[in-house]
Amino acid sequence: MGGYNSALGSVFWPGLDGNGWQWQVLTGRVNGRLIQGLGVKSEVIMDEGEAEWVELEKGLRGKFEIVSEGVAFGGRSYELLRPRSVDDLISEEDFNRDGRLPYWADVWPSALGLAQRVWQEPGNGRRMLELGCAVGFVACVGAAAGYDLTATDYYQEALDFTRLNARRNGLPIPAARLVDWREYPADLRDFDVVIASDVLYEKPYCGLVAEAFAVSLAKNGVGWLTDPQRMLAEGFPKSCEEKGLVVSKKVGIAVEKGGRKQTIDLYELQKRK
Repeated sequence: MGGYNSALGSVFWPGLDGNGWQWQVLTGRVNGRLIQGLGVKSEVIMDEGEAEWVELEKGLRGKFEIVSEGVAFGGRSYELLRPRSVDDLISEEDFNRDGRLPYWADVWPSALGLAQRVWQEPGNGRRMLELGCAVGFVACVGAAAGYDLTATDYYQEALDFTRLNARRNGLPIPAARLVDWREYPADLRDFDVVIASDVLYEKPYCGLVAEAFAVSLAKNGVGWLTDPQRMLAEGFPKSCEEKGLVVSKKVGIAVEKGGRKQTIDLYELQKRK
């Protein structure tokens, strides 16, 4: 949505800064002279859909100190908004109430490993469910690969960042669902692909995550879970067996983040035939 000012002979384009929408003059003429780099602010009339996204981003910026992280993957760069620091979001009150920790607020190495697996196969409209979407990097890759994606998380803010980041990267907006694995909804079923990354960081989660895969996978569906080789994850295959699943493959995936190289374990699972 751009504009033209006949008095200045200028082309304008709207951009969103931290405080709202800003019209920027790309080029203009004043008294016959070409001036570049002019900038003015004015009220912008937006439709309801656009206004909703502006308000969502403003609301998140009001809650968090936000940074933009560029992640190069699959021949493009994904620009992701996220909170500056996970540590700054830790709430003793939340943890004491339900063990809640804000691990959603970053792009972890396991997400990079999972994205590699997601990108290997065209989605072709297949239904994909992500268990724990964080700030939406893997969801963005899944949408770019052509999957019909549903993102879930325990934090509403994670869902908000995921949807916003998909839009900022010009991708289809995933459906979003707030989910507690301890009360897993029975209607999240018949997905062709179910994915999760770095979600086995507490002992009870092996069983809870295995149950979520068992409920949500279609009969001939496939599940992909990545983990940074945590000891707790060693119990995941057994939990899967108890839920009627089979871990058909476990492979190592090499990733690098922040100059650090590591191997991420990928578990591939299916329903027992």
